[in-house]
This record gives sequence, structure tokens and C-alpha cells, in this order.
Amino acid sequence: MTDPAFEELGPVDYVVVEFPPEQANFTGEMAAELLKLVDAGIIRVIDILVVTKDADGSIEALELTDLDDLGPLARLEAELAELLAADDVAHLAAAMDPGTVAGVVVYENLWSGPFAAAARRAGGRAIANGRISAEAIIASIEADVDAVQIGA
Repeated sequence: MTDPAFEELGPVDYVVVEFPPEQANFTGEMAAELLKLVDAGIIRVIDILVVTKDADGSIEALELTDLDDLGPLARLEAELAELLAADDVAHLAAAMDPGTVAGVVVYENLWSGPFAAAARRAGGRAIANGRISAEAIIASIEADVDAVQIGA
């Protein structure tokens, strides 16, 4: 990894947000929040997909460039790497319920790039990373509150 473009590469994550058909309410708020993160230099968006999974389980993935009305996300279009392959899409879609649509965002954590580069220069290498979902944290806190209330 001697390419200067990768020297300060931070961890790359993805998030898949599924929308059941009866609950989808696209107001532009998500795009605005994503662009705030980009503008603040916190993340760099690498890829965006919209994945649909029909009731029969068939899937279709659309890159941002395939969508007609990008709205404010149009300014990201030229910067996207279209990193995800067909196998990646199939893997992500396996987690989706039939009849749903999901947005997939792959992003680099720019805030941690300098630390990751310093670790590599020191001879270190990342051997694991992970993420705890907000839902898991909320469930844990609620369980603790319930335990305290029962024990009180």
C-alpha cells in the first residue's frame, strides 16, 4: 500500500437501511444528513446503491447514477467508486425481507484516517473491527432499566 491516495485511508464501513413498503417516507432528510457528514469532512461516500427485493426474492440493484432524480445527492455522483460487486449485493439482499427496498451507503471514516496511517507507520495493522448497532445498545439499556425497576 504505497499509493499516496491510500496512505491515509480510514476504515471503510457500510450501512444498509431497509424500508418496508408501508413505512417508506422519503422526504430528503436522509440525503441532507448524509451530505452534512460529507461537508464536515467526517466521511467520504464511496458507493451508494438502492436495492429492491421482490416478493419472490428476486433482487435488483441500482447505482446512484441509474436513478433519475438524485436531488442534492447529484453532487456525489462523480466521486463514487461503485465498489460493490454482484456478490456483495446478493449478500446484502439476503438480510432484506421480501417486498422491501433498501439504501446501501459505503463510506470511509475520514476522521480516523490519520490515526490509521500512524498505526501503519508504527508497524501496526488492524486485525479486527466491529460495530454495535444502536438497536442493540437501546435494548441493553432498556433491559438494565427493567432489571433495576424489578429489583427496586
